[in-house]
Amino acid sequence: MTVPQYTLAATADAYPDKPAVIDGETGDVVTYAELEHRSRRIAGLLAAIGLRAGDHVALLMDNDKRYLEIVWAAQRSGLYFTPVNCHLSAAEARYIVEDCDAKVLFATASLRDLATSVPLSPTLRRRFSVGSPINGFEDLDAALATTPSTFEDVEGSFMLYSSGTTGRPKGILRPLSGERFGESTGLPPSMNEEFDGQNLVHLCSGPLYHAAPLTSSMLTHRLGGTVVQMRRFDPEQVLLLIEKYSVTRAQFVPTMFVRLLKLPPEVRARYDVSSLQFVLHTGAPCSIDVKEQMIDWWGEKIWEVYAGSEGNGGCMVDSATWLQHKGTVGRPNFGIVHIMSDEGRELPTGDVGTIYFSDAPSFAYHKDPDKTASSVDTRGWSTLGDLGFVDEDGFLYLSDRRTDLIISGGVNIYSQEVENVLAMHPKVLDVAVIGIPDAEMGQAVKAVVQPVDIADANQEFAEELISYCRERIAHFKCPRSVDFDPELPRLPNGKMMKRIILERYRSTAADASN
Repeated sequence: MTVPQYTLAATADAYPDKPAVIDGETGDVVTYAELEHRSRRIAGLLAAIGLRAGDHVALLMDNDKRYLEIVWAAQRSGLYFTPVNCHLSAAEARYIVEDCDAKVLFATASLRDLATSVPLSPTLRRRFSVGSPINGFEDLDAALATTPSTFEDVEGSFMLYSSGTTGRPKGILRPLSGERFGESTGLPPSMNEEFDGQNLVHLCSGPLYHAAPLTSSMLTHRLGGTVVQMRRFDPEQVLLLIEKYSVTRAQFVPTMFVRLLKLPPEVRARYDVSSLQFVLHTGAPCSIDVKEQMIDWWGEKIWEVYAGSEGNGGCMVDSATWLQHKGTVGRPNFGIVHIMSDEGRELPTGDVGTIYFSDAPSFAYHKDPDKTASSVDTRGWSTLGDLGFVDEDGFLYLSDRRTDLIISGGVNIYSQEVENVLAMHPKVLDVAVIGIPDAEMGQAVKAVVQPVDIADANQEFAEELISYCRERIAHFKCPRSVDFDPELPRLPNGKMMKRIILERYRSTAADASN
C-alpha cells in the first residue's frame, strides 16, 4: 500500500511555481519551490548547529512571509518549535524563550527591541535575524549560504504556551509521533477529503503564534494549497483579499465576525465572497446572534471547532447542524465529554459543570507537574477549566471559563452571556464583563466597553447599555455599572486579557481602602 505524501516536496515537484504563501499586504509570493528549498536549508542549518529530534527552537516574528519556512524547517526535522506572542513585554518574551529551552531563536527586525531583550545563554546558542539585520543577531541568509541540507526527516511539533490568564503561561508539551515527515496530515482521513488541495486558497487572518492560524496554514501546505497571509486583521481587507485571490477557506475568531458585521452595508456589498467554501471559527464562544448573521451573509459554510492547544479533546459542528441546535459547539470528534460538579460527580443532561474529556491524547505542561496534575482527575480525564452542559442529543454548549465566572448574591452569572448581548449594540466595538467586589452581593457585574466612537463615553450611554441589556436578558445578569476604555486588551488571537482589567480594578479598590 502506498502511503500518501503530505510533503512540500510533492507539491514543489509537481507545481514548482505555485504560490505557497502570498503576503496579503504587499502581494509578494513565496512559491512551493522556494518554500521547499529554504525550509530544507534551514533544517540543515539547525542540524549543523547540533539540534536533534526533540530539541527546541523559538520564533519571535510577526506574520512575515518567511515565517512558515522556519516552521517547516523545524517540523520536518523532528524539533519542537515555539512561536512567541509578539505582543508580550520584554520580560514575558524572555521568560518563554528561556522556559521552552530554545537552543535557537529566529526574529524579524520589526520586533527588534523585543528580540534583543532575549540574551544568549548556555541553552540559547544562536540568534538569527530574518530579513533585515538586528544588532547582535546573525543574518540567517548569510548562515544558509554555507550550510548543507542534511537533517533527520521526521515529524516535529509546535509547543505553544497557554495564554496565562492566571499566573505565567505554560508550554503545552505533546509527545512526538515518531512518524517520517509527510506520512499524514495529523487529521482523520475523512477530514482530509473535505479539502480540494489543488484549488485550496486559505486566508490566514490571525497571528501565526496562535494555534488555529498556524495549524490551518500548515494543513493548507500539507494539502498543496496556497496561504494568503494578513499582517494584521482589517475587516474590509478581509473581503478584498477573499475576492482578489478567490479564497476558498478561511479561519476567524468571533470578535472578527463582529467587526465584519459592523462594516457599513455598502462596504459589505462591494465585495464578492462567493468563492468561500469552508469558514472555520474557534478561539472563543460565538454568540447566537453573530453566528446567525454570518450564516445569513456567507451561507451555510461556517464550521465551529471547540478545542484547546492541549489537544485533549474537541468538538466540531457545521452550519446546518448548528441551526438545529443553536449555541452548540457540536459533538466530540475526538475524546468523550463529561460534565463534572466541583465535588467530582458527573452531572446529568442540562446541568452546567466543568467540561472534562476522556479517551483523548495526553499532554503535559512543560516544567509544571502541579499544573499538569490539576488538569487531570483520578481517572485520567482532563479539563481546560471551561464550563458547559450537554443536551439530550449529546451536543456540548459552553457557558464560560471557570476564571470568568461571576458569583453575585450566591448566583452564578456567566460573563460571556452578558458580553454576547452588549457586543451587538451598534455603538459597541468591544466589551469585557467582570465581577468586582461588592459588600452586599460579594461581586457586582461591571461592563468595560470600548465604544466605536470614544466621544460616546458618558453616563447617558452607560445607562443606555444597561437598559439595552435588561431588555434582552434577566436583570440580575446585567451590569450594575459601565466603564469605558479607548482600547481593551484583546490579543489578535481573539482572547481578552481579563487579568489586566481585573488587576486595574483590584488596584483601584486597594487605593480606595488606604
